[in-house]
Amino acid sequence: MSTATPPSTPHVADSHDLIRVQGARVNNLRDVSVEIPKRRLTVFTGVSGSGKSSLVFGTIAAESQRMINETYSAFLQGFMPTLARPEVDLLDGLTTAIIVDQERMGANSRSTVGTATDANAMLRILFSRLGQPHIGSPNAYSFNVPSVKATGAITVERGVGRTKTEKATFTRLGGMCPRCEGMGSINDIDLSALYDDSLSLNEGAITIPGYSMEGWYGRIFRGCGYFDPDKPIGRYTKREQHDLLHREPTKIKIDGINLTYTGLIPSIQKSFLAKDIDALQPHIRAFVERAVTFTTCPDCDGTRLSQEARSSKIQGKNIADACAMQISDLAAWVRGIREPSVTPLLAGLQHLLDSFEKIGLGYLSLDRPSGTLSGGEAQRTKMIRHLGSSLTDVTYVFDEPTIGLHPHDIQRMNELLLQLRDKGNTVLVVEHKPEAIAIADHVVDLGPGAGTDGGTICYAGTLEGLRASGTITGRHLDDRAALKETVRTPTGRLEIRGATANNLQNVDVDVPLGVLVVVTGVAGSGKSSLVHSSIPAGAGVVSIDQGAIRGSRRSNPATYTGLLDPIRKAFAKANGVKPALFSANSEGACPSCNGAGVIYTDLGMMAGVAAPCEDCEGKRFQASVLEYRLGGRDISEVLAMSVTEAEKFFGAGEARTPAAHAILDRLADVGLGYLSLGQPLTTLSGGERQRLKLATHMAEKGGVYVLDEPTTGLHLADVAQLLGLLDRLVDAGKSVIVIEHHQAVMAHADWLIDLGPGAGHDGGRVVFEGTPTDLVAGRSTLTGEHLAAYVGS
Repeated sequence: MSTATPPSTPHVADSHDLIRVQGARVNNLRDVSVEIPKRRLTVFTGVSGSGKSSLVFGTIAAESQRMINETYSAFLQGFMPTLARPEVDLLDGLTTAIIVDQERMGANSRSTVGTATDANAMLRILFSRLGQPHIGSPNAYSFNVPSVKATGAITVERGVGRTKTEKATFTRLGGMCPRCEGMGSINDIDLSALYDDSLSLNEGAITIPGYSMEGWYGRIFRGCGYFDPDKPIGRYTKREQHDLLHREPTKIKIDGINLTYTGLIPSIQKSFLAKDIDALQPHIRAFVERAVTFTTCPDCDGTRLSQEARSSKIQGKNIADACAMQISDLAAWVRGIREPSVTPLLAGLQHLLDSFEKIGLGYLSLDRPSGTLSGGEAQRTKMIRHLGSSLTDVTYVFDEPTIGLHPHDIQRMNELLLQLRDKGNTVLVVEHKPEAIAIADHVVDLGPGAGTDGGTICYAGTLEGLRASGTITGRHLDDRAALKETVRTPTGRLEIRGATANNLQNVDVDVPLGVLVVVTGVAGSGKSSLVHSSIPAGAGVVSIDQGAIRGSRRSNPATYTGLLDPIRKAFAKANGVKPALFSANSEGACPSCNGAGVIYTDLGMMAGVAAPCEDCEGKRFQASVLEYRLGGRDISEVLAMSVTEAEKFFGAGEARTPAAHAILDRLADVGLGYLSLGQPLTTLSGGERQRLKLATHMAEKGGVYVLDEPTTGLHLADVAQLLGLLDRLVDAGKSVIVIEHHQAVMAHADWLIDLGPGAGHDGGRVVFEGTPTDLVAGRSTLTGEHLAAYVGS
């Protein structure tokens, strides 16, 4: 007797196919509830500051990471960053989140592309196995490992109860160049920039930033006993001068406290020169550039490696040669090595190098310092380790992965994102580019505006539905900039001759002045090398790069732009008191919360709790300070104003302050009118930070403005405002040079300089110079083809 098979019912485990968010209130989110499909590619859109990052990074990814951290032991959690639970009513269906953001890769000057991606580790093992002559273990090829020699007594056992003491010598060969200590460069310090030798220490002879005689340094210098702090440095004996400048760290005791005395030069080398110069604070970077001269190490010729490491070769190349090769060439060289004993190692290295090419970074070299990578390059470098990953059912979170990519390269990035999705992963992408939004399975549009005008879901569904939805993103999705009918006439020329920086191949080009010039080309073609090396920031040149602005939770738009200074002076003048009272980081700070506005309670391994300060009610100032008024408002009410509101307030009447009004005008000019003056910098989006930096640099006096990808983080609707700003700069008689990939900016240019045709050694040449109309008509370059497609020619 046959029995009918009952229809198969889905397994209960297969029903969890959504990530549910209910009642999210992180930053400007207003009780947001949304359902996101798993194992699909979801793109989050919306104007800059609408709440995309707050939802994706601040809510979904943050909670996933917090829950994973809680699975570790209490002991381990004590060493990990404590993450507070996001403000959200319900989060359901989360999977492990892997965040691939735009954070620059470490500012350690010892970090390179090779060390950051394990490529160096694999190469060191390869050379330790196959290199001739054989010199030792993989450490013998590492520029971060010094050679060590030691001599001493060892005890040798000679049977039961019998031992013998023998003298032994121990040697460990490292790959570090002993002259430059693996840095590749040596430095010469100008002593006159460290101190004024006509003064004594007590008279303030030391001119190094942070080395004041008021604090601990003064206590150490006065109490160490190595020299007389009242004697001018110029009259020191050789011994005293050596102790002041070169003495190695030495334990001393002052007033019963154990301290360490270090000479000025070892101290500077440890605190300033061990870091990437570009990552230092501006005033410290200015001091280093003034006081220190860097030259290539003559012993290792900048390779960072010892003579022994450079003597060992495979097929005529040493490890320094391999790391200096363009990655696409290195991949071909590795492919030519045939050695059965290291086949698995070669396969792993080959896959890693091929991943660089797939992701569009084949033009880099492994010895490139990781601190010099742009935000987009750093993000793609971090993405490499995930391409061959065996993990599935993971949530990958990307922050504008197309930043720094030419339209030609975006297609390749799209394919990689789809590969991750097709392996069964959930891919969440915050993005503005229409080419990247086009591949979405699901779109979530936030808005309608930015800041307090945003934070709600305007649309969730398919791409076709977004086009018909009537939201700002939907309306602008198919925007296409028209080519200019007439272009401005240059007022002069900036001649660049024989440019050879990085991959530039003896480039000669004339850059027109008094017009809007856009420099284009695929990623790695030499755009930044041409502009930044030939037109360095300095006399008359204002350079605005892609570097992220830095600031703690105490920093806000008012402090970052310098707006707070004229505001404090206006309050002080109106009330007859000193300006320091009107700073929450100085005398006016609430004593209970030290001007933070919140009380942080440390709960050990658990997430700390931040509660509004009960004394100042989150206003950050003492009650007595809030009694002083300007134009009927106290300082906390002024900092709570939006830029637009403050612009009116300081523009007329009793509170009229021209210096403050000028800064507010610039903030409104870049489209930040909605931003609150006292909003912590840590809560601003990438696009808001970029425009805040732009507004600050606009105050600098200069005839030439150089902007590196100013559309970073900008919504399609914001790009039109940026173009208006660039036009106003040019119409005011300035010369504006923009490095850009966005076709709307290219179409708006008066003159285009296109580099290429490829990246790395396949680029570095000018392939077109002329008007956008001529480029579109000729379609002779990759940029020409994509621009023609964009404008619909």
